[in-house]
Amino acid sequence: MSAGAPVAERSVDRTVLAGVPRDVTGFHPVGRLPMHGIRREPEVSLDGIWEFQLLPSPDAVLGTDWDTTTVPGLWTMTELSDPPHYTNVPMPFDEVPPALPERNPTGVYRRTMQLRPEPGRRLILHVGAAESVLRVLLNGEVVGVSSDAHLAAEFDVTEQVRPGDNELILVVQKYSAESYLEDQDQWWHGGISRSVFLYSVPEVRLADVAALADYDPESERGTLRVRVSTAGLAHLPSVDWTVEVQGVGRAETAPVTGRLATQTLPKPRRDRSNRPEPRLPDDMMDLLSLRAAGAEIPARLAPVAAAFAQTVAHGLPAGWAEVTLDDLDVPPWTAETPHLEGVVVRLRNGAGTVVDEARMRVGFRRVEIRGRDLLVNGRRPLFQGVNRHDSDPRTGRVMSRERMLAELSLLKRMNVNAIRTSHYPNDPVFLGLCDELGFYVIDEADIEGHAFATQMADDPEYLPSFLRRYSRMVLRDRNHPSVVLWSLGNETGYGAAHDAMAAWSRRVDPSRPVHYEGAVSEDWHGGHAATDVVCPMYPSFPSLEAYSADERADRPLILCEYAYSQGNSTGGLDHYWKLFETLPGLQGGFLWEFLDHGLDPDGDGRYRYGGDFGDQPNDGPVLLNGVAFPDLTPKPALLEARGIFSPFRITSGAQEALAGGLTIRNRQTYADLAGYELELRAETTAGPEGAVVLPTPDVAPGADAVLELPRSIRDMAARDSSLALTLTVRTRADAAWAPAGTEIAVHQIVLPTTAPSLPSAGTQRATLGEDGELRHPLLAGPPRLALWRALTENDASFALDNRFVRSGFFSLEPTEVAVGEEDGGTVVTTRYATAFGDEVTHRRRILAVGDSDWVLTEDVALPPGTRDGLRVGMRFELPPGFDEVEWVGLGPWENYPDRRASALLGRWTSTVDDLAVPYVVPQENGTRGGVTELVLAGAAGVVRARSADPLHLNVSRYAPHELEQADHWWELPPSERTIVHLDVAHRGVGTGRLGPDTRPDHRLDGDRYRWVWRLTLQPNR
Repeated sequence: MSAGAPVAERSVDRTVLAGVPRDVTGFHPVGRLPMHGIRREPEVSLDGIWEFQLLPSPDAVLGTDWDTTTVPGLWTMTELSDPPHYTNVPMPFDEVPPALPERNPTGVYRRTMQLRPEPGRRLILHVGAAESVLRVLLNGEVVGVSSDAHLAAEFDVTEQVRPGDNELILVVQKYSAESYLEDQDQWWHGGISRSVFLYSVPEVRLADVAALADYDPESERGTLRVRVSTAGLAHLPSVDWTVEVQGVGRAETAPVTGRLATQTLPKPRRDRSNRPEPRLPDDMMDLLSLRAAGAEIPARLAPVAAAFAQTVAHGLPAGWAEVTLDDLDVPPWTAETPHLEGVVVRLRNGAGTVVDEARMRVGFRRVEIRGRDLLVNGRRPLFQGVNRHDSDPRTGRVMSRERMLAELSLLKRMNVNAIRTSHYPNDPVFLGLCDELGFYVIDEADIEGHAFATQMADDPEYLPSFLRRYSRMVLRDRNHPSVVLWSLGNETGYGAAHDAMAAWSRRVDPSRPVHYEGAVSEDWHGGHAATDVVCPMYPSFPSLEAYSADERADRPLILCEYAYSQGNSTGGLDHYWKLFETLPGLQGGFLWEFLDHGLDPDGDGRYRYGGDFGDQPNDGPVLLNGVAFPDLTPKPALLEARGIFSPFRITSGAQEALAGGLTIRNRQTYADLAGYELELRAETTAGPEGAVVLPTPDVAPGADAVLELPRSIRDMAARDSSLALTLTVRTRADAAWAPAGTEIAVHQIVLPTTAPSLPSAGTQRATLGEDGELRHPLLAGPPRLALWRALTENDASFALDNRFVRSGFFSLEPTEVAVGEEDGGTVVTTRYATAFGDEVTHRRRILAVGDSDWVLTEDVALPPGTRDGLRVGMRFELPPGFDEVEWVGLGPWENYPDRRASALLGRWTSTVDDLAVPYVVPQENGTRGGVTELVLAGAAGVVRARSADPLHLNVSRYAPHELEQADHWWELPPSERTIVHLDVAHRGVGTGRLGPDTRPDHRLDGDRYRWVWRLTLQPNR
């Protein structure tokens, strides 16, 4: 068989859509084949160029002119008449379920195929995913209808196909009544997002294969149970067909069951001419209830008990077979040790000929819940997870295998071990990669009715849709070892539909627990009918502590969403993990989320968000909440997670290191540390020194070991100039997700240091302007008090209730300046009025300790009662000509007081431009903490700053108000300015847009701040 190219010129029946079933609700699939877990390979790929028309509604008349488009592809990424549309909770139209909007874009795809049908085989059309209702016509005949935007639809097209040219038309309607179940905090798209192909199967074939690969951690043996259903045999009372299962060096065969004869009771005899012989014992009918009650069977009934049981037993259905391979010597599958075994399932006819076969890779593992622990192979892994959407900035939700592998490789390098497929099933190719690379997956049904969450779960009209969407996912994905939890969906309230799905799931696949946040959203101790785990969103730290200590807590708590990462965010991640690693019942969670969903359809690097395509209504930038940018560049938040999720942890301190030892812990659950190499170096005020490779110790999972430090490292650690010892962890061998030598974590022990001393006496009189400020050619703006940062999206959260704007600190106007002398220095006292008239007093003592060299003692008094702020520090500006930055402090990446657990102390270098973090929505960015020394250099000269106490450093091309005025990073104009902030106090970033605010110990709750620093200016002559 082969597929031909589209025909550009051809007469077309303009009423072609009239032949399609007119039910536009999407509630009723027509002609769609049952879902199965068999991966059938394409025989005719239909990916590529198709003819295309975009109509305003499914009722519109088909035109005579055809454009072309690419399949898979989304018309919303290419057609200006229907661009992407973003909403979070609201629907993109003002209707209520199940009503549809009048404007309902509908894409019509057409192409011809050269086909040669084979006698005795059925031809199946596979459409990987279509958003949201799909209608199929072949050679003018209606084939079927399907909905569910994120699962495949298959149709038997054997009766419609003919030798030679065949015309296939796919009609995709963007909105349906089931769109209310796809309201998933993402872009609304239209089109075909996964591959389309044809494959053929024999008339009698494998219909589905369910492989349960169990692992017993006590005996360390595996069991493979394979249940097979067939097509074309269930009607036969006698079947001589068999199913063979081959795997793990074994092969077993089982017969396919035949159709059981319908059981009937014998009719009473009318013939009384002869005395009838007794055939049945007295009270035979008691067998039904006695067997069910587990009671002892009387001796008189024993002879017929077995035969009678066959009439009521619930055995395999007709046309099925079950094969078990037990006592298998096989390594277990885990995310750390993702061992897979190939399995072949063959269907043989009575002559022994293989008629059909299925191939798969299985992983042997057991998932179970014991009390408050979710166990995999008898051990308790921590879920270091992320939430993930299908998202590519150039193609929308169309994902190539290469893109999926790149995503998973990045996550593996960041030590992420779990993924929640928010909020729909991902491509089977993705799950296959998760099996291979090693990830725990929460597979989530394509169900989110956020806008109408209070009504849909108990609406009987929607009940079949709930069950279809969930059950089809389970049937498709149950052979994947990476799937360890089934999720009933997301944010659709809680009702009868959820209880029904969970009950079905526990019956069909008892090997996996069920997950649903809505069942516990109002009561973490309730919802048992619909969820086996407590899986809340964005909880506070005290609530987690309370659950752990509560005697009622009876299930593991795994956060389905936490650490909301909108913009410059994800503060407090280390505190979450202190709780997860120390408190009973808490078992990790899934960051919200992996990627920003910014779109770049033009490929110009300008990421767009809600409203940028003229989409109304919209929720703006709320979809920019990933720990990585759309192009997979990690944000600093993801680097913070990498360190926290590391397979290693240093558990000793500086004193042990100075004595020659370093204690490390293997944080893994199953694997030793043999797969990693260790390098140790010293960080000094002059830079890194003395790197040495250490032998990797043999450390069991969860155990500690002491590394003996080489004499060279011990000597360097004892120097006054040493800041820290740095342990770098790299992979030892090549892997599919990274080459050998890939850095996966860096850890430090901070050494005791002596604060640098600053001169305490001046050598000359400071030269000041009339306003009492320092003047110098290298100062385009002298050091001035700064209390404001460009608001992060968390700072502007509704929950903070304009707290920072109310402070008025965004504007400081001097109202009074007094200059005097004191102890050999110049004292300048400046009183400021905030935007709302409150007074701020800044007292500065200036010691001139050399030419253009000053020691500045700062004393800032904020308005009484100030309870929170953003920053307290100095801001100065340099003229063009500064490009290089060097500092001693935390780095190399951006860090904040509540997001610095993985930051490293050392001497770092960067360019001014590279210090910036280009969050799509401009906001505060690029700060580094713990800074005691700063050097700025360029053609204009050298500027140095030193401090006895660690400061927060920010060097930027833009002032805070310029960042706040821009809606996109790419709108900021090029700049050669250098604006420097040195803060004695800087607020953490928190997750307050959705979740806990910055913890109190990282807020600015004082009203008096004092510090000393030195500024030295050296212009190039």
